[in-house]
Amino acid sequence: MKSRAEKLGRLVSLMQLQLRLSEWQLGQLRQQEQDLQEEEAYLVGALNEMRLPVGSSSESISRRLTITSVGARTVNAEASRQLDQVRAESRRVKHLERIAKAATADQLRDAERRSLEEMTIVRPAMRDWTYATNELDPK
Repeated sequence: MKSRAEKLGRLVSLMQLQLRLSEWQLGQLRQQEQDLQEEEAYLVGALNEMRLPVGSSSESISRRLTITSVGARTVNAEASRQLDQVRAESRRVKHLERIAKAATADQLRDAERRSLEEMTIVRPAMRDWTYATNELDPK
């Protein structure tokens, strides 16, 4: 069975990937928001200056502006929710990283302790063996 530290490490890696995906989604939403804002500005400018695109009426431009404004507000709300999600995931990743780091440190301490215990068990046996060979040596 894998150690707790290894499992936590894999979990941290997966959560980091999930965080990166959420950040990418937030970036896509911000780009969409920017595009919609630029389209809004263009449509407002077209209506204000009465330089309507060929084949468009002020009513059709007005409808497009309404649809674009609603879309921009929707994307803005979604981006806000996504930002909250990114922040929450980031906090979870940092917390889990601290837990994984502590588990790894515990694992290293346990390995060190076992190694020291093995050395203390082996050393007395070596001393007994050296005393026995010295006593048998007919110098």
